[in-house]
Amino acid sequence: MSNIGVVYTGPGAVEVQKIDDPKLQAPDGRKLEHAVILKVISTNICGSDQHMVRGRTTAQPGLVLGHEITGEVIETGSDVEMLKVGDVVSVPFNVACGRCRCCREGDTGVCLTVNPERAGGAYGYVDMGGWIGGQARYVTVPYADFNLLKFPDRDQAMAKIRDLTMLSDILPTGFHGALQAGVGVGSVVYVAGAGPVGLAAAASARILGAAVVMIGDFNKERLDHAAKVGFTPVDLSKGENLPEMIAEITGLPEVDAAIDAVGFEARGHSGGEQPAIVLNQMMEITRVAGGIGIPGLYVTEDPGAVDDAARSGNLSMRFGLGWAKAQSFHTGQTPVLKYNRQLMQAILHDRLPIADIVNATIMPLDQAAEGYKSFDSGVAKKFVLDPHGMLAS
Repeated sequence: MSNIGVVYTGPGAVEVQKIDDPKLQAPDGRKLEHAVILKVISTNICGSDQHMVRGRTTAQPGLVLGHEITGEVIETGSDVEMLKVGDVVSVPFNVACGRCRCCREGDTGVCLTVNPERAGGAYGYVDMGGWIGGQARYVTVPYADFNLLKFPDRDQAMAKIRDLTMLSDILPTGFHGALQAGVGVGSVVYVAGAGPVGLAAAASARILGAAVVMIGDFNKERLDHAAKVGFTPVDLSKGENLPEMIAEITGLPEVDAAIDAVGFEARGHSGGEQPAIVLNQMMEITRVAGGIGIPGLYVTEDPGAVDDAARSGNLSMRFGLGWAKAQSFHTGQTPVLKYNRQLMQAILHDRLPIADIVNATIMPLDQAAEGYKSFDSGVAKKFVLDPHGMLAS
């Protein structure tokens, strides 16, 4: 085993470097007989990774990145009972023990035991427990029987790998945002952000039965792609009155459900950052007693924030409006295990062509730095890294 991985080397920079081979042990050195080691088949670049690479978190250089992982089991601990060498599996980005109160209640995004600093763990992410990231050739996954989703047939999985690789994060995250916003049959839905998570949220709204799915963004390339895959684009560069723009499409200046797939690096028409603008727009356009799903990332510490309040996660929200309209807000890390098996079935049975919807684009692991740079420029692509050359182009 000779491992390499994508390493954050400082604001604006990543490098593919030789890294330690994985072991059946925790970040603190404890032996993990409930863990497995995976040969990584595919691992994706996520917008959440970009926040760290831009220097917008407290991530330190040397962090091995990557929380969107699909792989093949090559070694198991003695306590692993449900998996065997050769199984192809999806890895939820949440690291979860399966034993604490939150895990037992299905809230695996805020596991209470895998991170000594706060609730919730993840691979290759700042403040999420120190678990080594999976943008690498090999990675360790703890509590494997609980965390891993085994694909029923290896050949079928490899034929659908471009779609199935989205199960580790963005597809369940988009689905969670849509479901928590109350999307159902006949819903009128607005998604803020035409990046991969926004597209996944839109696809999820459609499979949940939405009548109209609009996606708003300033990025014309991403809006053109959203239109190409069947969603209604809202070009935010053409006006500042979002309710009026929605009314031009639906006849009414409001929606049943809104989904924030942008997060804390949101920008307004001035071009400058306005970290609460999307949240405020969601409250403005969502109908009375409607729902707002917030899969977009918000952080507790942002060194690059536009003001002192935002540096500690304090945003200028017009929360009184949301309260007065009796709206529901849903935030936090997505509990991937709640959704990934059902979404896997939708993919395997050709109900959800998510790879085409997010424009999955495969590249070798050693070209990861180019992928990060291109993704940061706003291209309408979701980059899938191929550590071992196992993916069809």
